[in-house]
Amino acid sequence: MEGTACQQQQQPHANQCQCASPTATSPLGSAPATTAHPVHDQIRPAITISPDAAMEKGSTAAAAGAAAAGAATSLVPRPVVTDKRSGRGVVSSGLTHECGVFGAIATGEWPTQIDVAQVICLGLVALQHRGQESAGIVTSEGTGPGASNFNVHKGMGMINNIFTDDSMKKLRGNLGIGHTRYSTSAASEEVNCQPFVVHTAHGALAVAHNGELVNCESLRKDVLSRGVGLSTHSDSELITQALCLNPPEGEVSGPDWPARIKHLMQLAPLSYSLVIMLKDKIYGVRDPYGNRPLCIGKIVPVTIGGYRHEKADRLPAEGWVISSESCGFLSIGARYVREVQPGEIVELTRDGIKTIDIVDCPESRRHAFCIFEYVYFARSDSIFEGQMVYSVRLQCGRQLAREAGVSADIVSSVPESGTAAAHGFAREAGLNFAEVLCKNRYVGRTFIQPSTRLRQLGVAKKFGALSENVAGKRLVLIDDSIVRGNTIGPIIKLLRDAGALEVHIRIASPPLLYPCYMGINIPTREELIANKLNPEELAKYVGADSLAYLSVEGLKKAVQLNMDVKKPDSAGHCTACLTGDYPGGLPEELEW
Repeated sequence: MEGTACQQQQQPHANQCQCASPTATSPLGSAPATTAHPVHDQIRPAITISPDAAMEKGSTAAAAGAAAAGAATSLVPRPVVTDKRSGRGVVSSGLTHECGVFGAIATGEWPTQIDVAQVICLGLVALQHRGQESAGIVTSEGTGPGASNFNVHKGMGMINNIFTDDSMKKLRGNLGIGHTRYSTSAASEEVNCQPFVVHTAHGALAVAHNGELVNCESLRKDVLSRGVGLSTHSDSELITQALCLNPPEGEVSGPDWPARIKHLMQLAPLSYSLVIMLKDKIYGVRDPYGNRPLCIGKIVPVTIGGYRHEKADRLPAEGWVISSESCGFLSIGARYVREVQPGEIVELTRDGIKTIDIVDCPESRRHAFCIFEYVYFARSDSIFEGQMVYSVRLQCGRQLAREAGVSADIVSSVPESGTAAAHGFAREAGLNFAEVLCKNRYVGRTFIQPSTRLRQLGVAKKFGALSENVAGKRLVLIDDSIVRGNTIGPIIKLLRDAGALEVHIRIASPPLLYPCYMGINIPTREELIANKLNPEELAKYVGADSLAYLSVEGLKKAVQLNMDVKKPDSAGHCTACLTGDYPGGLPEELEW
């Protein structure tokens, strides 16, 4: 194969340049007044953006979802409430995550034995499931002699189309950060590609963000009122600009970045995991609730045959990485070290990693790690809370079989995140597992496509039926979740056309009843099919013989079974989309 490890062909919208030094500053003494390049989201002169205009989005999928659900014979009499931010972000038919972040730093000065840009690129490939709309990498050569400003390359599309041989060669440096994006709070446009870069009077700053600010509008007003202009509607740019504000206690000699980060965390308690890069260091930041994941790895020397895992801690470090998930660590020669703790500010330098500070949750509040990272979003080989995601999904399937067993011949899954749960269900029920769907891997991931029409076309093209495994069989089909109910129906029809006698749907998570304001694109309650149809009605609507969900208590039990530290009543997990119990309460600007 020609090209780098991360690409095969050039993506026409990708852009590469080297950031110029700032020539002017904002009223806060922290930014240039002009834009050197359209890809660089620098601070601009203060402009007026009304909150309404800033959050103006389309809501066509909401109407489509309501129309589709209206075709059912009856509706469950649950109250349906519209939230004030309905229609935010790009709408699709399933759960859609927001982003993946990645950072790397080598232990030596530039040039080092580690190609940091390649490490980041491969790290982003491992996080591609978290977003397929755009990606970017920013690198720095540190503070050594001849070190230049940040090197930036970002564009629209998949990782392997954005980063070419030429662009990778220009991403020189011994440290850098990267980002892969799915939009939730701003449009799918090149101007919203991350990492965001700003040039301050004290040097350049780059930020990549995973999550969504729940108090975006109040923070936006605060930043605008202090003379800082915003060039996009992205809450990630808002975070970047907010970091350029002086902390309340002031600064004696130059910027106190940990103090600025801590000030941001007090202004915006959730939801975010951040990687923040200066010219010679990287900060990793997780919000005080721990809502989004973030973990640290150590790059170890490469050797034929690898190292025994238990010896990795004693190996010398060639560098350090920080990532939304640990799934890509082994492929880049890194070993998992630990998670960044909720509220932790961790610093990565060529000398190692250290905790700078830990910001506690507001009084009487609890940690709230998104439980749907286990159910759907994360890759199966990632590690959260001391356990592999695959093992949790396996336990979800076992628990589902205990709660909603059914007489059948075989168990199968909707690939791929439903597969582990299907194996668990089959083992617990004493049934054989068999593949019944053949996945076309050259069709984009259905749940991450921004257009509803493209998503619907994707479903039709995405699967084929393995007729020999299906014909004459009573089948239990496991899926990880149902959001709007648009995708499971065509799959059931496909299986019946292939000869299935019965198709029983089992969902390895509880019904989704409430929207998410913390980075998952579930905009309104009206779009959630579980608010309209009970399981019996939904089974009839999608053409299944029966349908059942895993209970909330069953999900909590599965998640906590193998955790390092048991948390009473899932006190450390966010189940807001299932129960309506939002961490920290619902911000005033989002009240129903």
